[in-house]
Amino acid sequence: MEAIIDATELADDLTGPNPPVLLDVRWQLTPPGTPPFDGRAAYAAGHLPGAVYVHLDGELASPPGGNGRHPLPDLAVFGAAMRRAGVSAGRPVVVYDGGQGWAAARAWWLLRWTGHPDVRVLDGGLPSWTGALSADVTEPAEGDFEPAPGAGQLLDADGAAALARSGVLFDARAGERYRGEVEPIDRVGGHIPGAVSAPTTENVGPDGRFLPAAELRDRFKGLGASEGAEVGVYCGSGVSGAHEVLALAVAGVPAALYVGSWSEWSADPSRPVAVGPDPQ
Repeated sequence: MEAIIDATELADDLTGPNPPVLLDVRWQLTPPGTPPFDGRAAYAAGHLPGAVYVHLDGELASPPGGNGRHPLPDLAVFGAAMRRAGVSAGRPVVVYDGGQGWAAARAWWLLRWTGHPDVRVLDGGLPSWTGALSADVTEPAEGDFEPAPGAGQLLDADGAAALARSGVLFDARAGERYRGEVEPIDRVGGHIPGAVSAPTTENVGPDGRFLPAAELRDRFKGLGASEGAEVGVYCGSGVSGAHEVLALAVAGVPAALYVGSWSEWSADPSRPVAVGPDPQ
């Protein structure tokens, strides 16, 4: 199953016999002390016709706490949100955001992890769409999707630490945060010992669209994800890391996500922290 879709193909699918459910997951990371980004207002100002707004912090994550800034959502809350948006097991889903791709990837990952068989991300997000936008609030018929988490796609802190030794654990954050030179959000800077720096921003071109699959395969192979290697990803709080898992999927490389990520790992002073460019 392909993980992404371009705007031209999406426009065609929307006029087909089984058009996809559209989820608008616009969200931005805002620094502490600044007003949060208002995704609902952005949706109200204009969205893909028929799209339903989904709130990342309230519906794709639980409240921040000991498990990080964006822990897994309560499955009852997530399932209800998906059904409210019209998501059903027998209908494809396309997710988009404002162009960065991180929030859309979080929704994509959650739907795939909980068993939806056909979900893709609009490559390049809303800026890639050349058709008309709508300000109408979409109220679809209730969907029937029931989340059923699968195995092998999710890592906890111990699993991430073990994978950094036995396989490949990618750190999707900016290089300076990986090296511990700056840390604008979490308690301490640095990375999980053994993790490899692989900023997710380097998986896309200037237009925000993913690099060709062959280029992504070469990139990840050069970083250690050789054929047969077990691969995992983490980031700051399980959002941009989902974008890297999506990039790996485009490249044909299955990968697990450590959702708690650095926000969970660094909150526990007993966990080791590595700094500098060397994984160890």
